[in-house]
Amino acid sequence: MIPTPPPVVPSPSLFGAAAIMPDPFAMARRELLDALSDEFLHNYARGRTLLAVDGIDGAGKTTFADALATRMGRSGHSVFRASIDDFHRPHDDRYARGVERAEGFYRDSFDYDLFRRVLVEPFRMGGSTGFVTAAFDLERNTQIEMDWKTGPRDATLIVDGIFLNRPELRGLWSYSVWLDVDRATADARLLARDGTAGRERYEGSQALYIAEAVPRTRATAIVDNSDVERPRRIFADSC
Repeated sequence: MIPTPPPVVPSPSLFGAAAIMPDPFAMARRELLDALSDEFLHNYARGRTLLAVDGIDGAGKTTFADALATRMGRSGHSVFRASIDDFHRPHDDRYARGVERAEGFYRDSFDYDLFRRVLVEPFRMGGSTGFVTAAFDLERNTQIEMDWKTGPRDATLIVDGIFLNRPELRGLWSYSVWLDVDRATADARLLARDGTAGRERYEGSQALYIAEAVPRTRATAIVDNSDVERPRRIFADSC
C-alpha cells in the first residue's frame, strides 16, 4: 500500500510576509501626514495655535484635516477640529444677491464675525475661556445650541473649508495647507457627492477667490491631493 503524501502547506515565512505586507498607498499618506504634523509641532507645539486646510470644493479638505488631526494627536498633543461649513449664514443672507450669483456665494456664505467671536478669539485666549466649534445647521437653516468647550494651554485648532485664506482670515493661521486638485478630479468628486445642482455658482465663486486672494501663494504647505491615497507635497517658489 502506497502511503498518502502529506498535504502541501505554504511556507510559514512566505505566508507571514504576505499577510503583513504594508500597503504602499496607506504608507504614502501616513508618511506625508506625519511629516506635516512633525513640522507643525516643531514650530508651534506651545500655546494655542490654528491650522487651516484650504482648497476648492472637491479637494478632500475634511477627510485630510481629520486624518491630520489624528496623526498630530498621536503623541498626546491636544487637537480640536472645526469646519467653516458649521458657520454658514442663513439662507436668505446667502442668496441675497441671487441664486445663481457666484459673487454671492463667495461674499455671503459664511458668518466670519461669528466664527471669530465664538471660536477663534476665545480659543486663542486659552485658559478656562470657552469656545464653540459649530454654530449653524446648514440643512435645517438654523443656529444650533452652543456647545462650549475648553482645552489645555497647549492645543491646536484645525479648521477645514473653502475661502480660508481670504484677506479677512489669512492673518488667523499659524500654518495653512492648500490642497491642490485638478478641476476634472474635483468635479468627479462633487458629482458623486452632490450631483450637479449649483455647480456654476460654486465654481465661479472659487475662481473669484483664487483670483482675488491667490491662496496657493499664502499656504505654508501645498499638497497635491488628486490621489487621496498618495498625496504628495509640492515645493513651490511661493512656499
